[in-house]
Amino acid sequence: MTDFEEVPEFSKDVKKLHKKFKSIYGDLETFKKALISELPNRLSGTVRVSNLGQDVKNSIYKVRHFRCKALNKGSRSGMRIIYAYEQNEEKVTLIEAYYKGSKKNEDRKRIFKYFQE
Repeated sequence: MTDFEEVPEFSKDVKKLHKKFKSIYGDLETFKKALISELPNRLSGTVRVSNLGQDVKNSIYKVRHFRCKALNKGSRSGMRIIYAYEQNEEKVTLIEAYYKGSKKNEDRKRIFKYFQE
């Protein structure tokens, strides 16, 4: 069984998004179920975050096709989820959630903070 963890900032991200997108908590639960069914493979619309350097040993992914019911745009909602997958431990760590309309790219400093060796 796959375990899910969150970095503390992720919870704050989701809380902030919830003010504008009321369906976000339910959408995240749906996402988790879909992700579990596909692991160790990726969901469609998911890409590996590149150019992190050799110090980041974990696989870090960006979900581009995150379904947000509040936006009514299906998988092209503009929501992004950044997560790390540790296959040996069967663990997914949720790192960041953001809306593309208010932020362009993932927070690399946050990724380095938790995953740089």
